[in-house]
Amino acid sequence: PEADAGFVASESSIVGNACLYGATGGDFHANGRAGERFCVRNSGAYAVCEGTGDHCCEYMTGGVVVALGTVGRNVGAGMTGGIGYFYDEDGRFEERVNGEIVKIQRVSTPAGELQLKNMIERHFEKTGSEKAEAILDNWSEEVGKFWQVYPPSEAQSAVVTDSIVGEQVKVSARAPSQDLCYLPVGADLNADQTTRCAD
Repeated sequence: PEADAGFVASESSIVGNACLYGATGGDFHANGRAGERFCVRNSGAYAVCEGTGDHCCEYMTGGVVVALGTVGRNVGAGMTGGIGYFYDEDGRFEERVNGEIVKIQRVSTPAGELQLKNMIERHFEKTGSEKAEAILDNWSEEVGKFWQVYPPSEAQSAVVTDSIVGEQVKVSARAPSQDLCYLPVGADLNADQTTRCAD
């Protein structure tokens, strides 16, 4: 929205329900909230918004989602791939996650923090988001408010655990350096991860 739009972007819906349903790639930045079922069946998009309705990341199989605001219920239901990062500004995120498949943890690895921070920086560059700017300006404090959501297929990735050593992290669906990947170079990857890493 324009600077003189008359509303606070991070508190206003800017995209509707089922945005990025079945997305297979690309980068998406919404300076505002998304509706319900944001990134359902996402298999490759890297998306940042300022909050969502119910069922975010439902049946997601790949890609990365960052929500810089509150979300509705049933986050990660049926999620079998990809990573989600959620800013927990009201302290109620844990109760909104469907824990049937996914696990949650605070951002605990350097690779995870790098991926998250770079996606938020890119979001700020693309949208001028005041919410992103406020988080980045106080990063050392704000990073502790994020939860990371991941399914079992991502449990050994560098952004989730320090058990794999690597220096490169994918922060965009089409990173400027085409050899960047959110899984470390030289790691033993399963067939699904290898395919997603290579596109």
